[in-house]
Amino acid sequence: MNKVTVICLGVRNMKESVRFYRDKLGFKTNEKRDSPEVIFFNTPGTKFELFPLEELAKDISESDPPDIGGGFGGITLAYNVEHKEDVQKIIDLARSAGATIVKEPQDVFWGGYHAYFADLDGYYWEVVWGPNFQFDQDGMLVF
Repeated sequence: MNKVTVICLGVRNMKESVRFYRDKLGFKTNEKRDSPEVIFFNTPGTKFELFPLEELAKDISESDPPDIGGGFGGITLAYNVEHKEDVQKIIDLARSAGATIVKEPQDVFWGGYHAYFADLDGYYWEVVWGPNFQFDQDGMLVF
């Protein structure tokens, strides 16, 4: 069981989240509707999905769904870039799409360069470059 095939984010407003990820950030999908029941994006490697938050909670347990209150859930998503200057480019794109920039681009103690933004539902994304990062032919990070 050493793989992650899909990351699903429960979102409070499908229409706005689809617009944010598909129309503003440029995530690729075959879905044309603005407010589908679920949406999958054509990302290399692990796939990315949006699903209404309340429906996701009920899908986990109809009789005892998880609390969907606010707060930091202790998880971040990462977008690794091949060039240091790409961190600023992605942060500028996220800002123009309506994301909240939580941490402006800056050097990291381990020699990298990173920033954080929060999407419309408060999910934190780290945009990060590392001097020793290597990528495969699909642009996926290789460890």
